[in-house]
Amino acid sequence: MNIFVAGLSYKTAPVEVREQLAVRPSLLPCYGCRLKLNAGLDEVVLLSTCNRVEIYGTTESWVQGKVHRLFRQLCATDIDLTPYIYVKEGIAAAEHLFSVTSGLDSMVIGETEITGQVKSAYQAAQQAGLTGRVLNRLFQTALQIGKEIRTHTAIGRGATSVGSVAVELAEKVFAGDLSDKTVMILGAGKMGEACVRHLAKRGARLVLVANRSLERARLLAAEFGGRPLSFDERMNAMTEADIVVSSTGCPTTVLHKNEIAAILPMRRNRPLILIDIAVPRDIAPDVEELGNVYLYNIDHLEAIVRENSKMREQELSKCNEIIARRTTALMAKINPTHEKKPSAEVESLPGWYSGGAIACAR
Repeated sequence: MNIFVAGLSYKTAPVEVREQLAVRPSLLPCYGCRLKLNAGLDEVVLLSTCNRVEIYGTTESWVQGKVHRLFRQLCATDIDLTPYIYVKEGIAAAEHLFSVTSGLDSMVIGETEITGQVKSAYQAAQQAGLTGRVLNRLFQTALQIGKEIRTHTAIGRGATSVGSVAVELAEKVFAGDLSDKTVMILGAGKMGEACVRHLAKRGARLVLVANRSLERARLLAAEFGGRPLSFDERMNAMTEADIVVSSTGCPTTVLHKNEIAAILPMRRNRPLILIDIAVPRDIAPDVEELGNVYLYNIDHLEAIVRENSKMREQELSKCNEIIARRTTALMAKINPTHEKKPSAEVESLPGWYSGGAIACAR
């Protein structure tokens, strides 16, 4: 039985590529079933976050010949994915999952959100009957390793989420002082909540929370003395905002160039900072063509993240030792006759992606 992972991440693909393959959490079981049936996999777990789309699976035959079929199941796109996709098999695949789950492969090294995302993706696949003996053991071990690494190393000390890095970017733009700034959050999910918490700590004058569920916006805004908004109020309220951080989880664009252009005269030439941390992106890229409007997406946060990661990188060797030890033990249980050999790892596979497109639900 061959374990593999095939995927792309912020390390290999820009956001405009990742968003074309992104799958909403509610659709993970549906797409997982499609992958299992149409690509002939024995077990499968599909992981889709703002920074990665990865397919974990098991198969009796060598996975390289199936990779092009896997990604054609996710979305109708004619983009050539060859330069972006990596494939890892055997030990390399297991080690990769363990690193991902522990936050070691994240844009923000040591961040904790990814552990919950891996757990949710695994549970969705398990409940849909897409996993079996091998992937159940693999993912359960990954979650155990994540806990062990956070307990026995300092990798998570001072770790921040993508949302908090977005707030740090806002601070940099305004020379470290948000005390007289009004910030609007679009989306009151986990990332939006993280942004509000960090904005409150950094002393933002006023936080506006817009969400499709007004009740959720009210709860989050009340916790920090902010002002809740219905989603339909977002454009009118944007006339008073200095910074807008958007993370709605919507599969389509929620802020367009013509909408932003319409409110600019009422802003009287005040600069508007837009920070889009959603994948797929919430804000149309051509918005940045407007005067006094500055748009940043999740890939722009990487430079800030690199600065913040230097301290945590010192703990990586301890984390890697834990992963190596647990990987060897796991592989011995899955396959008692297993002997550790150089594992297959393919960073790009010229010629395997046919670029065909099929219809898909978003």
